Amino acid sequence: MFRVSQYLRLLAEARREGAMPPARRARPPGPVVIWNLIRRCNLTCTHCYALSADHDYAGELSTDEVFGVMDDLKAYRVPVLILSGGEPLLRRDLYPIAERAKRMRFYVGLSTNGTLIDEAHADRIAATGFDYVGISLDGLRETHDRFRRLEGAFDASLGAVRRLRRRGVKVGLRFTMTAQNAHDLPALLQLTRDEGAGKFYFSHLNYAGRGNIHRAKDAHFATTREAMDGLFDHAWASAQQGLDEEFVTGNNDADGPWLLHWLARREPELHARFGTTLREHLVAWGGNASGVNVANIDNLGQVHPDTMWWHHTLGNVRERPFSAIWSDTSDPLMAGLKAQPRPVQGRCAGCRHFDVCGGNTRVRAEQVTGNPWDEDPGCYL
Repeated sequence: MFRVSQYLRLLAEARREGAMPPARRARPPGPVVIWNLIRRCNLTCTHCYALSADHDYAGELSTDEVFGVMDDLKAYRVPVLILSGGEPLLRRDLYPIAERAKRMRFYVGLSTNGTLIDEAHADRIAATGFDYVGISLDGLRETHDRFRRLEGAFDASLGAVRRLRRRGVKVGLRFTMTAQNAHDLPALLQLTRDEGAGKFYFSHLNYAGRGNIHRAKDAHFATTREAMDGLFDHAWASAQQGLDEEFVTGNNDADGPWLLHWLARREPELHARFGTTLREHLVAWGGNASGVNVANIDNLGQVHPDTMWWHHTLGNVRERPFSAIWSDTSDPLMAGLKAQPRPVQGRCAGCRHFDVCGGNTRVRAEQVTGNPWDEDPGCYL
């Protein structure tokens, strides 16, 4: 994840104070775990990485098994659990799981499509104390309903945002861009502000699940660059005004180098004064974190380097603790992901921004060429 607002606030403060603090490499105690507790979903979205459908899936972890894994995750110093699906609200024990996670002092997020969040669910979410709820929107009403394959999905999801906001729950919007919905990005940014949602997460299309099936519809690179410029412009204005808004991106770590390009074009004086220090901060971020600071457990207990690697299993928490699986580099993919620097090839190996992006998203290279270390075909630089 690339925290756009974090760096733009540094720039805004540097403009006011005349200096930018030195970069420090953050060392999380353990990986963020995105946990697909259930595969079932009430929707069949066109870009779903889990290929979910509205039926039960056999073999999912029981409540007691989930609790046992949570104990291991806590001992392994995992700081964050993102409870996802499918649609996690379809899992009957979601709230007991989340309540236990909060008692264990995990930061607990909920990733949902929002369509099931009525007044009762909104009350329960607020009472459980989720630290953050992310709700996906693929555009405005017509676009979103087409992507979600359900008329009324947009209104239901927006209604969920409003119900949660009334209860003081921190909520944000998530948007996955393709060539078919890029035109709605400016309106979604404005909608995020109008609705008081504190966070906007921009996800590039990744080649997994139905996202892989539809990769030919991925936005052209010029569209991606235009979208990132617009997002950075919006976030920069927010940072300069001191607004309590957060903008982040994911699934394309070229966004880090692109921020440097954006700064050179939009604010050349700031780039001349602080561009070098900003780059040091981006190097400290380090780019792609799959297999290192981001992990995934699927509904069957299988562990993956992140949510886009469901076709590559590292082990199963029913057979070995997560901590043992995550620390094991006998798997060649994990050995490469944890290597510093990673053994990337092609134009990524010679790129002057390799130390910023870390070679970008390896799953796209693997899906297109069969070689996870080949150059990333989704890099738009």
